[in-house]
Amino acid sequence: MRVIFNEEMRQVADDMEQMAGAVSHAIKTAGVALLGPDLEAAQEVIDGDQAIDELESTVIDQCVQLLAKQSPVATDLRVVVSTLRLAATFERMGDLSRHVAEAVRRSYPDAPLPPEARELFAQMQAFLDTLADRLVDMMSERDTKVAERIIVEDDQLDKLHQQTFDLALSDKWQGSKQQMIDLVLLARFMERIGDHGVSAARRVVYIVSGFDPSKDPKDLEDID
Repeated sequence: MRVIFNEEMRQVADDMEQMAGAVSHAIKTAGVALLGPDLEAAQEVIDGDQAIDELESTVIDQCVQLLAKQSPVATDLRVVVSTLRLAATFERMGDLSRHVAEAVRRSYPDAPLPPEARELFAQMQAFLDTLADRLVDMMSERDTKVAERIIVEDDQLDKLHQQTFDLALSDKWQGSKQQMIDLVLLARFMERIGDHGVSAARRVVYIVSGFDPSKDPKDLEDID
């Protein structure tokens, strides 16, 4: 029974790695679409979201079967239940990337953002591109150091998010009312991608160590 459980968990782990790769690609491609604007990239993200949804369904089915057939306990139970939540988190990150792409498609051929907002959103996207790469690294090796860095550095994105409101309310703003609505929504989508990245990182730390870093974040301040 143990051999069967381990084999089935390896399949779940493989699917989670594939899901992380798909989400990473969606995040990066949505950024290309936004900063272009690039309609083809936007459509690629929108079309690709179904594959992420299907991977989530596959992982959920596998985990439910493991719970029903193998009755895992202790560490094994922690891994299975946490993987269920992790899959849902990745699926939501894919949805948020799709929302960014849909905003681009809706406004095309016009840009959803005015020129004065481009540099700020480019900085936000650069942060998310790094996060996207780290998601893949974190899942491929169950690397808690990468996960911890995702958690610690999220404040950078929060600060950029706040600057989007400052820009919209400043004398520099030259965009239309629709662009102001898009700016607020897009900034929120991107900030939430970062938040879900933190949730995923915390879940990986918990899967590996049994420690929930959200309980005592000070423990993460001394990482290299």
